[in-house]
Amino acid sequence: MKDNTLRVGIIGTGWIAEKAAYTLARQEGLECYAVGSRTQAKADTFAEKWDIAVAYGSYADLIADSDVDLVYVGTPHSHHYDVTMEALRHGKPCLVEKAFMANHAQALRAVTLAREKKVFLAEAIWTRYQPVVGIIRQLMASGRIGDVRLISATLCYSMGNKPRIMRPDLCGGALLDLGVYGINFVRMFCDAPILEQRSHCVKSDTGMDLTDSISWVLQGGIIARIESSACCVNDNQGIISGTEGYLIIDNINNPQRIRVYARDRVFIEEIAVPEQITGYEYQFLACKEALEQGLTEAPCMPLDETLRVMQLMDDLRREWGVRYPMDE
Repeated sequence: MKDNTLRVGIIGTGWIAEKAAYTLARQEGLECYAVGSRTQAKADTFAEKWDIAVAYGSYADLIADSDVDLVYVGTPHSHHYDVTMEALRHGKPCLVEKAFMANHAQALRAVTLAREKKVFLAEAIWTRYQPVVGIIRQLMASGRIGDVRLISATLCYSMGNKPRIMRPDLCGGALLDLGVYGINFVRMFCDAPILEQRSHCVKSDTGMDLTDSISWVLQGGIIARIESSACCVNDNQGIISGTEGYLIIDNINNPQRIRVYARDRVFIEEIAVPEQITGYEYQFLACKEALEQGLTEAPCMPLDETLRVMQLMDDLRREWGVRYPMDE
């Protein structure tokens, strides 16, 4: 790192890459140094819009740039694997957007390569890195809601017929796009072994899951319910229910407030999360800290947990008969 600044090279020029560029430009210690696209014209346009120093018309050229400290893979998840593997082979630290890969097999190969080469690798599931996670865990540990017995997480958006939802070659469906947040929400606050699983989905004409419902019985007498949909709207809440009270977390894919309730639905308090730029800054700052410490994984999202979530999603898709061309 130069001048204690993490210089990030963004792979991709879509809306998620724009959100990353916006965030990096406003956070001290981070710099959006380069962007790579499949065409020079797209890279130039993106670089001009976001005042980025270097624009590359290929992913390979960005990866080869010795001044890039961290490669941020912001392409659709169907296209994560090849570019991540190339970056790892070149010894480049990588932060890869969720869903990490198309399936567990791809994820395992990427993690194995990173560990063999001792190169930093992390999944950019941004909710894992946000300070709100610690606040919720402290509330649970304090005993204010007693022993947890039920966790629910819902994330729904009416997304129309977007190709990334409808097309198998883009790893479509609600699960990898939205359901992954619900799965991570549950596992952030209760990673007990799953004793039993029941699930349902409604599929599109193209065979992709549009609305999903997942129910787990977890060790310790806890039930978790996860619902996601790409064709309706909902409150997007997470609720953690205990023997003495419950927590309502507003918007599980970027929490803004936590409401605490006691028995008989008695409202106790509302806790606002720390002010943020977009919420993306925390994952980049976590990567910077890990690299400064010589770590090859992000403590907030260990690679074994990324692999576990990918396996859970593979198992669900297998139950539903939802397949991608890259599945083995």
